[in-house]
Amino acid sequence: MTLRPLLFSLALALTPAVACAALDPSITERPTPTPIRASKIVLVGDSTTAVQGGWGPAFCARHVSAFLSCVNLARGGRSSYNYRAEGSWDIALQEMRPGAYRDVHVLIQFGHNDQPGKPGRSTDLQHEFPDNLRRYVREVRAAGAVPVLLTPLTRRQFRAGVLIDDLAPWADATRRVATELDVPLVDLHARSTAAVQGMGPVQAMRFAQAPALPVQVSAAQAGTTIGAPPAPGTPAPGGVDANAIEPMGQAKIAFDYTHLGPEGAGFFAAMVADELAQQVPALRRNLIP
Repeated sequence: MTLRPLLFSLALALTPAVACAALDPSITERPTPTPIRASKIVLVGDSTTAVQGGWGPAFCARHVSAFLSCVNLARGGRSSYNYRAEGSWDIALQEMRPGAYRDVHVLIQFGHNDQPGKPGRSTDLQHEFPDNLRRYVREVRAAGAVPVLLTPLTRRQFRAGVLIDDLAPWADATRRVATELDVPLVDLHARSTAAVQGMGPVQAMRFAQAPALPVQVSAAQAGTTIGAPPAPGTPAPGGVDANAIEPMGQAKIAFDYTHLGPEGAGFFAAMVADELAQQVPALRRNLIP
């Protein structure tokens, strides 16, 4: 038997790596690779963070590296109360246990559905809302993860050219809890209100999920935003803000001043990523601007 058939016969009896080395002497034993150290972000909140109508999908798709997993558990119509009451928080708790991850950061944004007038969702601003945030923070830490509080994303309604800042009290309450418990704070409310006020009512309309009606554009050009007029034969809403009667579940693809289409999601996701990189240095190397 010649030398080459003999080597081939021997190689068949060896492990694949050794067999390859026997057949090709240029292949040397590979060194053991350095284990990767991956991190994780879990998003918790309402429709302004959720998979449709929120900034969360753009954030997870565009602003995290391959070493930073991103799980969006935000759900439309949820407040700091009913997100827990329905069991969504129990699911989030399972996702935030470190396991194979080096660390897990949990981003929590509530406020929109904690406002008055939303049965089964509204919370008391002075006591219940901040107490709910405190409890979330304690339980995230108990699970071995790192809590990050976000102030609520602004709405985009205007009166006489001035942004109607109806979420300011909930943003203030979130800031106070973050200071009290020494929690990193992404002040999305402050940055988003400044940005939307700067662009004005007409330009801000492009952030919605669908185009505005001509009558709404005309009103915005005069400085004051309006809801859609009622259909013929439908009673007028009586001054009730359409944002205050947001249904539970997935946001419908329609024009409003709260939810986000692709352009709005991209704009505010970049804002969150930038603010997060500043406030949580441990995540900076795995965040993409």
